[in-house]
Amino acid sequence: MATSWTTALFPRNLLCNGLGTAPERETVTLPLTRFDHVNIRTADLEGMTAWYVDTLGLRNGPRPEFAFPGAWLYLDDVAVIHLVGIEEPPLPSDSLGIEHFAFRATGAEEFLARLKAQNVPYREIKLDAVGLRLCNIHDPDGNHIHVDFPIEEAP
Repeated sequence: MATSWTTALFPRNLLCNGLGTAPERETVTLPLTRFDHVNIRTADLEGMTAWYVDTLGLRNGPRPEFAFPGAWLYLDDVAVIHLVGIEEPPLPSDSLGIEHFAFRATGAEEFLARLKAQNVPYREIKLDAVGLRLCNIHDPDGNHIHVDFPIEEAP
């Protein structure tokens, strides 16, 4: 199913929750069907792979034979994180446009218990307007991730 620009940037639940309205623009239909993956470069391929498996519960799965080291980490049957092994850590840059990426989840209390057991710092935010409880974390390389739970799971 194609996604319109308005729908992609301003989902119906945001428009209906008092956060504003979509700008008056012509709707352009794009052939996008879903978001597929994030590609992350790391000098600690083994450590990052273990963190995503142990902390987020992703599965290390099949990956094509590329000419460079890497790992594909799966959520169900989709490789949502592609790790690429590099020799030197990437330089921090404010010029990159991605500030974070996010996952939807259930089981907030169990997830927070896992973070505490692994000494992973986190920060929670309740967004009543969109019905979400966000748990902000950083992977070992400092990439910002938030895991979003239904607001009903907030204490």
